[in-house]
Amino acid sequence: MTDDGPVDVLVVGDLNPDLLVRGDDLRPRWGQAERDAEMALTLGGSGGICAAGLARIGLRTELCATVGDDALGDVSLRMLDDHGVRRDAIRRVAGGRTGTSVHLLERADRAIYTERGAMVAVTADDALGRLDPAPRHVHLAAVFLLPAIAADGARIVAAARAAGATVSVDTNFDPEDRFVAPAWLTHVDVLLPNEAEVVRLSGRDGRATDDATVEAAARELAADGAVVVVKRGAAGAFAIDDGRRIDVGVAPTSAPVVDAVGAGDSFDGGYVRALLDGRSTPEALRLASAAGTLSTRAAGGTAGQATLAEASALAARVPA
Repeated sequence: MTDDGPVDVLVVGDLNPDLLVRGDDLRPRWGQAERDAEMALTLGGSGGICAAGLARIGLRTELCATVGDDALGDVSLRMLDDHGVRRDAIRRVAGGRTGTSVHLLERADRAIYTERGAMVAVTADDALGRLDPAPRHVHLAAVFLLPAIAADGARIVAAARAAGATVSVDTNFDPEDRFVAPAWLTHVDVLLPNEAEVVRLSGRDGRATDDATVEAAARELAADGAVVVVKRGAAGAFAIDDGRRIDVGVAPTSAPVVDAVGAGDSFDGGYVRALLDGRSTPEALRLASAAGTLSTRAAGGTAGQATLAEASALAARVPA
């Protein structure tokens, strides 16, 4: 989808295809042993999934990312078109290999292998070039996968703020398992980690995810003024907003959970939609919880994503 005027949200992040591999037992059996598995290729990358969710929930959305000039890059761009995401800010890296993630989905758990490939080439300058005309909001995704964004994100935050845009960040998991928070991270409007990520970002041992530890970590990250929203999966979510803790649960649905790939990214999209609509933090948490829940009703990160009407209907049933 090409440029046709200002957008509501600019997402800066990763873009790649996701290969979903599903089975009862996905442990490898060496010695050229061949086994059956169910597989599907879907739109992936936290940036890609979040952008698709934002478009699905009714916001004009553009993704700033980098892919290779290979066949997987072509596939990624076609998938963005299919989801109504503008891709004028996608830069193709000559001779580069498009990143790919393999998700091994087994019962209630999963493992992920990612080749970063060309996704690491995205820079702050790529994003800064898309701030005129200014979007209403800038969302930074998968910061730990994108070294130039982690190192230079302060420039994006400052330019977005100067242009009148709000800013949110979802760092996602650090594949190097270091979780060194960039100095600019807590100076955004909204920070959107899960329980393990918020603990690690605060410098604590990630094995401690009891409620008191998670809340203390969130409060530390909120000290510079950001609203810190902690995603807790089936336990719901909570936010630290101006010193207050606000909790929501998860509304029950009739649809079974197929998988949770990208549910956190869809949650982010719901929260941003509520933020731009001027909703209160409790209302934003409910809409985000609903968007994340509904995304689990189909395989992959995007097939089950919610429209605004669907998310709003379920949000009305999200318990406080």
